[in-house]
Amino acid sequence: MQPLTQQELLAWLKETDESRLQRLWAEADRVRREYVGDAVHLRGLIEISNFCVRRCVYCGLRVERSALARYRMTSDEVLASAHDAVKFGYGTVVLQAGEDPGWRAEEIADVVRRIKSATALAVTLSLGERSPDEWRLWRAAGADRYLLRFETSNRKLYDLIHPVGPNGKLSDRIAMLRELRAIGYEIGSGVMAGIPGQTYDDLAHDLETFRELDLDMIGIGPFIPHPDTPLGKVAAVAGPDQPPADELMALKMVALTRLMCPRANIPSTTALATLNLAQGRELGLQRGANIVMPNVTPLKYRALYEIYPGKACIQEDGAQCSFCLRGRLAAIGRPVGQGRGSARAVHVS
Repeated sequence: MQPLTQQELLAWLKETDESRLQRLWAEADRVRREYVGDAVHLRGLIEISNFCVRRCVYCGLRVERSALARYRMTSDEVLASAHDAVKFGYGTVVLQAGEDPGWRAEEIADVVRRIKSATALAVTLSLGERSPDEWRLWRAAGADRYLLRFETSNRKLYDLIHPVGPNGKLSDRIAMLRELRAIGYEIGSGVMAGIPGQTYDDLAHDLETFRELDLDMIGIGPFIPHPDTPLGKVAAVAGPDQPPADELMALKMVALTRLMCPRANIPSTTALATLNLAQGRELGLQRGANIVMPNVTPLKYRALYEIYPGKACIQEDGAQCSFCLRGRLAAIGRPVGQGRGSARAVHVS
């Protein structure tokens, strides 16, 4: 299908009339049904560590947040959580962490091998900026996918909210995603909508970048800073070109992402559920999304993975979360997907 033009993207991003937005919701849902079907694939999220060496100015895991109690799961705990994912009928586990060199590369590779030898799960890694040699090691161990969010395609804004890492260098996550693709991963990324200083043009360019990168998975969330961070202490920015960091803006981005990248896997994120516990995930699924990532992290660690406060469902254990999600999906007539749920994207060489 033909991608929307920049002017069309901008018009939809600025649209607030609900009667007109119904057209966008309906078209995104139609394209989702045509290209990826009705099944919602459930991917078990395992938050393996909340240590992080980065100083991102909005994230509650930033290294300078000394008040946060830190944890690092053991390999056996990760494997046990993966077995829980199998028990709950999930086809994928996502191993996520802050950027934590305390999880050594070979230890990650060993965990991946153990999961792959003991289960039929696809393994997705979301471990931040690591070296190409580490990415190759994990791919050889059996990891299938890698998630690395670029958060905004505006280079100046990215650098403002992501100070240089321990190596003293600015990062280029767009280039890293291309390298991950070349190594053989399915690649996922995403952005935040409503970052202070962001513009509608930036969001339109984000959408065009998704399509250019031919991403397999794309996550969209509203900007939710942790209050104990530099951006969490700044008043919200208002202005005619500042996108709001709200549910409607995030849902418009989900719908437009579906139209721009019809074959991609698009999650209805925890951030949407956090803003609207009653129906945030359902609305995302009705506006183009086809993935949900239920948490299978041991309950004792859930509240400590505090990227932002008040995350949805952190008091539910894995079994409760699975039961609740299946009921919610049944209520909107969406079946649970079977198997690994790989993307159907046709990659451009």
